[in-house]
Amino acid sequence: MSTWDGLLTGFAFALQPGVLIYCLLGVTLGTFIGVLPGIGAMAAISLLLPITYYISAEAALIMLAGVYYGAQYGGAVSSILLRLPGTPQSAVTALDGYPLARQGRAGVALFTSMISSFAGSVIGIVVLVLLAGWLSRAAVAFGAADYAAMMVLGLVAASTIGSAHPAKGFAMIVFGMLLGCIGTDVNSGVQRFVMGRTEMLDGINLVALAMGLFGVAEVIGNVRDPDRQAVAGRIGLRAMAPERDDLKRMPLPVLRGSALGSFFGALPGTGSTLSSFLAYAVERRVARRPERFGQGAIEGVAGPEAANNSASITAFVPTLTLGIPGDPIMALMLGALVIHGVQPGPMMLETRPEMFWGLVASFGIGNLLLLILNLPLIGIWVSLLRIPFRWLYPAILIFVCLGVWSVRGLTFDIVMVAGIGLAGYLLALARFNPALLLLGFVLGPLIETNLRRALLISRGDPMVFLERPISAFFVVATAGLLVYSAIQAWRRRETPEPGGASADGP
Repeated sequence: MSTWDGLLTGFAFALQPGVLIYCLLGVTLGTFIGVLPGIGAMAAISLLLPITYYISAEAALIMLAGVYYGAQYGGAVSSILLRLPGTPQSAVTALDGYPLARQGRAGVALFTSMISSFAGSVIGIVVLVLLAGWLSRAAVAFGAADYAAMMVLGLVAASTIGSAHPAKGFAMIVFGMLLGCIGTDVNSGVQRFVMGRTEMLDGINLVALAMGLFGVAEVIGNVRDPDRQAVAGRIGLRAMAPERDDLKRMPLPVLRGSALGSFFGALPGTGSTLSSFLAYAVERRVARRPERFGQGAIEGVAGPEAANNSASITAFVPTLTLGIPGDPIMALMLGALVIHGVQPGPMMLETRPEMFWGLVASFGIGNLLLLILNLPLIGIWVSLLRIPFRWLYPAILIFVCLGVWSVRGLTFDIVMVAGIGLAGYLLALARFNPALLLLGFVLGPLIETNLRRALLISRGDPMVFLERPISAFFVVATAGLLVYSAIQAWRRRETPEPGGASADGP
């Protein structure tokens, strides 16, 4: 199927009334979740996972994807008005968005973020369409050893690239892989680490793990925060109109941010958070007056917003064409597909064209819906920020309990999600990244399966990972990343901070 035929198939599927409703529901919920600081797309997708049991795999993926990129739009609202990022990706938007709001230009900052987000998403969709077919054809040459080595590289990259504490990230990855070993071994039938509980024979429930780490833990972590009020009152469409100078400053940052986001989003282990910070750094570097940044520069909003939205689209490239989630949210997407018996990979474009191309078409439809919805509804989102969070968190906990119970109907899962939530909160206090734990949990069993398959084919010879060119490249790249991370950690340890303390703090 050609790209053009695929897109026509995708739009024919995505424009069906039932699918369109799920797309609208996803982007609306995503914006709502993004506006509320401290919840995030991870928690929202975790809460919605039980619903996917009762709808088709295509509709479920389109809805969850809508939540993901819809949260990117909404996260900018609280960053600009409260200086509280609704999502990690929008944290850098607060650096210049909040000063603009303090200057009485909140409407202009919000307009800039939405237009930049839309433009970045469109560019990301184009890159996704161009890359997906090529990657799918190239991935046919991959064997079990190649897949195992590539997944290991993705995990190492996720725990080291852009991380101030690679050792902590690596520890979370390994812990997640160990949790993925719990249950009955599919090859030998041996029960592993079930501790005599029949409820553990199928392993830890992905829904319970995700809800605990990103639902309960977030509630515990934010319930003590004092209420904050938005710096802007009622914002009308007239207040969102940018000046001519603002319009001149937007296009180049949007293009640069979109290019960065499209590139890094398609790489497993990097993601949209790194893209948005890099985009901000680039804009500050190329600016004629870098001192404007941090004081309310339009470029400081346009570049990062375009970057994180284009990255959120191209992040689906390795997930769908290679079966390798590029970040923890993509790991949740992969888990949702596995729940429905769908295995993403190089043959997905051939076996499930309506799913892949329907998702691509829904990106364009969903982003257009977001632009149409957010411009007139910005006043509602501002009003939403005035709701005390102490009213929202009990409702979230109730939905968590109902959602996790609906999967298997076991009270054991409710107790487990409470324990996981407490553990996730303690990990966050210790500055461990629980999202990496989820990434290791999802990829761990896949690595084990492909590792065993490769060793069976090679009759137990581990040199198969160095004899195949593709797997050898990934092994060398992984080793290089580990050496580079060790050198960087040693340099930080040897270089004293200005205050005299060493740089290897917690």
